Amino acid sequence: METTPKLKTAAIYVRVSTNNRASRNQAVFEQNPEVQELPLRQMAEQRGWSVVRVYSDRMSGASDQRPGLKALMQDARRGVFDVVVVWRFDRFARSIEQLVLALAEFRALGIDFVSSQEALDTSTPMGKAMFTIIGAMAELERNVIRERIVAGLEHAKAHGTKSGAAIGRPRAVFDRSRVVELRAAGQSWRQIAAILSVSVASVRRVYEQGVPKPSRTETAIGGGMKRVAGA
Repeated sequence: METTPKLKTAAIYVRVSTNNRASRNQAVFEQNPEVQELPLRQMAEQRGWSVVRVYSDRMSGASDQRPGLKALMQDARRGVFDVVVVWRFDRFARSIEQLVLALAEFRALGIDFVSSQEALDTSTPMGKAMFTIIGAMAELERNVIRERIVAGLEHAKAHGTKSGAAIGRPRAVFDRSRVVELRAAGQSWRQIAAILSVSVASVRRVYEQGVPKPSRTETAIGGGMKRVAGA
């Protein structure tokens, strides 16, 4: 006795980015959920699929909180449909990594994925190959980013900042001779630090190092010689 093949059920997901007047322009797919939905319904009908639900969001694809997409993923885990149909990748996922993760979950659940504009259908051999390629590209992207981060940390550890200077706060620039003068005038370390807008530790370090005699190349300013900390 022959059994009737089970009718394949489909879920349609559409997303528009804004809620402005452009949403009423029937020629703009990205701004009108109904215009996205119509060709997807026609595709499902041509393939003999029964559309069980249309999920939609009206927000940026970069948003992590999309109610329509969340509901779709929950129903997918409940086995509500057999295939997910979208207009284009960027209507569904905000990144290649998110797309690959979703496709991997669909595959584990036995759900196919069809993107109309990219002609991707994971139920076909070509679609399965494309999924493998997309996954490989996402993995390559993650590895490249990881390698760049590691290389940057190693460079910073070996050479300091990009300019080659040591990592950390730059040395404060101030008149070293003023430290000696203010200290001789009876000012406390804290008072000197406040006057010169530097830390107490910098003031004490400069005082302990002393003030070297000015070189001939230094410029006289206001009748006196100026030096900076660390010069």
